[in-house]
Parts: sequence; C-alpha cells; structure tokens
Amino acid sequence: GSNFLRMSTGIQIKPKTAVQKSKTSSPLPPSPEPATKPQPKPSDKLNPKTIDPFGAPSRSPSAFAAIYAKGGIPCRLVHGSVKHRLQWECLPETVPFDPLLVTLAEGLRETKHPYTFVSKEGFKELLMVEGATEKAIPLLPRLVPVLKAALAHSDDEVFERGLDALVQLSAVVGPSLNDHLKHLLTNLSRRLTDKKFREKITVALQKLEQYGGKVS
Repeated sequence: GSNFLRMSTGIQIKPKTAVQKSKTSSPLPPSPEPATKPQPKPSDKLNPKTIDPFGAPSRSPSAFAAIYAKGGIPCRLVHGSVKHRLQWECLPETVPFDPLLVTLAEGLRETKHPYTFVSKEGFKELLMVEGATEKAIPLLPRLVPVLKAALAHSDDEVFERGLDALVQLSAVVGPSLNDHLKHLLTNLSRRLTDKKFREKITVALQKLEQYGGKVS
C-alpha cells in the first residue's frame, strides 16, 4: 500500500525501485542486468525528452498503471486478429463516471501498451453511453487540467490522444466546455506551428466551435 502511495505522490521513487527490482528479481541471471541497467542513465541526462517533464510532479502514469493492475479500471484490452477492442466487465452505462472518466483521461498520458489503448478507447466509449452529458459536465473542472497536461506533453502521440479526447468531450458536453477552453487553446496554438499537426488542430478547433458555439 505505502509503495502505491509513494508512487502517486511521486516522492523520489525512481532510484529506489530500480534498486529493489534488481534485488527481488534474483531468480533471473543477475549478471546481465546490472551490466545493462546503468547504460541508459547518461543518455537520459543528455536527452531530457526521455524524462517526461509533466509526469514528474504527479507521477500519474504510474498511478494509472497501478489502478489498472489492481482492477480499478473495469475494462480490458481484447486482442483481435484485425482490431483490438475493449471488453467491459460490466455495462459502461453502470460505471460511475467519477472517478473513472478522470482516471481514463489521466491514462492518456501513458506511453506504454496496453494503457495507451485502454485509456483512449475507454474514455471514448464511456462518453458514448446514455446520459454521458449529465455525468461528464460536473467533472469538467477536473478533466480540463488533465487534458491540458496531455496537450502540453512532449510526446506526439500523447498530444494526439489528448486532442481526440478533447473533441470527444466537446461533442458530449457542448457549450459547457467553453469556459474551460481558454486554458487549453494556448497548448493547441503552440502546436499549430508544427506542420504535421496543423491540419488536425484546425479541424479540432472547427469541431470545438461547432459543438460549443463560437470559440474566441
């Protein structure tokens, strides 16, 4: 329990767990592990992108992974030959949006499989249930900062997931999102300079305007 708490508060857990892991996994041949472990460290320092600046204070990726591991996310990835899909343990209509919708939104910042798929697909499918509008609107003050963190993320895929989620949310809550959009537009306009995102962001902004009325 305390380990999970430490994880979610993000108190200097990285160096410790690395040490514990190499000790606890003693059944594995110990020699290759120490040899390969220290190598990524110098490059981490040289390349700050490998360290996620936004994940540091909240340690949210680990928190989502921990909740998922404990069965706190009531849906699972089902591997299909052609297409992956989500399987819900109970009807999505019966799942409490609070806190699941916020937890799934936090999972958008994950970079590991299957968390990436589960959070993206789960967020989308949860918003498709009947009555999603009434359930999602009260959560906007908590959802918006989480989506903002995804939109501010250095990882392109995380940004795209955040953008898709924002448009999905806007389609559901409509004008209720307008008051919150000012917090998000700066992150979007920052990426507009990036050629590969220009069209996607432009389309997203048009949709936000369509769902919510005029976006100033």
